[in-house]
Amino acid sequence: MNKILFVSFFLFLWFNGYSQNGKSDSLVTVLKSELARAHSYDQNKQKRINQLRSQLLHTDSLNFDTQFDLYSKIFEEYRSFKFDSAFVYIKQMIRVAGKFNKNDHLIRSKMMLGSILLNSGFYKEAFDVTGEIDTSGLTKVLKTDYFVLQARLNAGIAEYDNDAYFSRDYRRQSEEAFKKAEIVTPSNDFEQTINLAFRPDSLKHKELTPDFFFNVIIQRNLPEHGIAMVATRISFAYTGKDRILFLALAAINDIRSSTKETLAIFLLGQELFKLDKINDAYVCLQEASRNAKFYGARNRAVQIESMLPLVAGKVIDQKQHEKDKLLIGLLIFFIVAIVLFFLLVVYRRQILLIKANEQLIKEKNNELEGVNEKLWESSRIKEELIGLFFKTCSSYIETIDKIKHQTLHDIKLGKYKDVNQFLNKVHIEEEKEHLYNMLDTVFLTMFPNFITSFNEMLKKEDQIWPKSDETLNATLRIFALMRLGINEHEAIAKILDYSVSTVYTYKTRIKSRALVPANDFEQKIMEIKFINSNHH
Repeated sequence: MNKILFVSFFLFLWFNGYSQNGKSDSLVTVLKSELARAHSYDQNKQKRINQLRSQLLHTDSLNFDTQFDLYSKIFEEYRSFKFDSAFVYIKQMIRVAGKFNKNDHLIRSKMMLGSILLNSGFYKEAFDVTGEIDTSGLTKVLKTDYFVLQARLNAGIAEYDNDAYFSRDYRRQSEEAFKKAEIVTPSNDFEQTINLAFRPDSLKHKELTPDFFFNVIIQRNLPEHGIAMVATRISFAYTGKDRILFLALAAINDIRSSTKETLAIFLLGQELFKLDKINDAYVCLQEASRNAKFYGARNRAVQIESMLPLVAGKVIDQKQHEKDKLLIGLLIFFIVAIVLFFLLVVYRRQILLIKANEQLIKEKNNELEGVNEKLWESSRIKEELIGLFFKTCSSYIETIDKIKHQTLHDIKLGKYKDVNQFLNKVHIEEEKEHLYNMLDTVFLTMFPNFITSFNEMLKKEDQIWPKSDETLNATLRIFALMRLGINEHEAIAKILDYSVSTVYTYKTRIKSRALVPANDFEQKIMEIKFINSNHH
């Protein structure tokens, strides 16, 4: 078994584990890879031809056997490769056979001429050649070959005409010729096995599957061209994926044998087209067209050229459809991208708005906390001052009541001198100072850091600290009352028994010496922290 056959057999064994569909698809893949190597196969064939032609140049023209043998070998190389070259060498074979009066060789050569004329579509010429042959004295082998050629000629012209009336007559004659060939030389075991594929399904055994016939072909140890011919014949017994299996096998071996006069790849293209495998069909039909033109098969070229535009149109439609799908996909992607972009913009705006609202809420909460703190502070200050007010008033009412009773008592007794002495004991200035000390004490209880905080706003040399026997001095009292919320100069003046101008002068002098701007000084005074004594 040669290398190529071994590879083919290996492929069969390897594919055997797969479904029929997978096997045919895999063979089509192998076929496409072999198409890329077709040129190297053709180069090898051309090398063999050149060697044979070189030998022919050095052959004695009087030596029939050697000369005819070389012509035959070159013809066989060209037979399925290139019609015009095959025609030249078959004519040489006929000339040499006639020259040396070799009748059997002459008849066989004429039948070979008829065969290549048939392959190239020269039906009339093929009929003329076969019509010249006298069949009366033919050997069984030649007679069988003659009837087979007649059968092929009639079948070929029937297919080419494709006419309901005339084609039927040609097909009938083809069947009769095949029957005559079968009578002269009955089919051998291999041919009989191949013919089983064409039996009706009702008469077939279960084991006669496509795999069975595939195995028969591979294991027969046929040459590449032989594999292609048998596989092509069996393909007519099947349809769909099963037919593709055999046609792909045939096409692969046609490429490997550099067979250009090939039916397999054309039929494969048609079958793939039926299964809507447009791209693969187009590849096969293009190759079939190139082969037909290269070989010179006019009939095949006409068939292929009539179908190629249809397949090419489908390929263009498919590519356009794919392009449209791509454009639609891109358009949808673009629209989705725009929508997502706008959603992102809206989302970002919403996030920024939420953050802005959160910041505003935070600021408002801070403001509210500040207001609540000030309200709470104001409430506590009022509580402390009201408590001080009632305590002081109560003390003074009690003192006045005592003075009243004592005075009335002394007046009733006529002790006017004692009344005068008693009243002289009441010192208003001391009472005022006592009141201020009480106010200072309450204030410093609420604002224990007032003096320190106040002096932090002044240079060291301008700082005001009360004496050791003072709680607050006059200047500190003015700003203490301001911290309590008493801002009017008249109110401060009345409380501290100062003139309005005095209060104004004190404030102006301190502001001018402050480390902070004069306009911010009073605000800084208001920011001195209130301390809730209840927390301690």
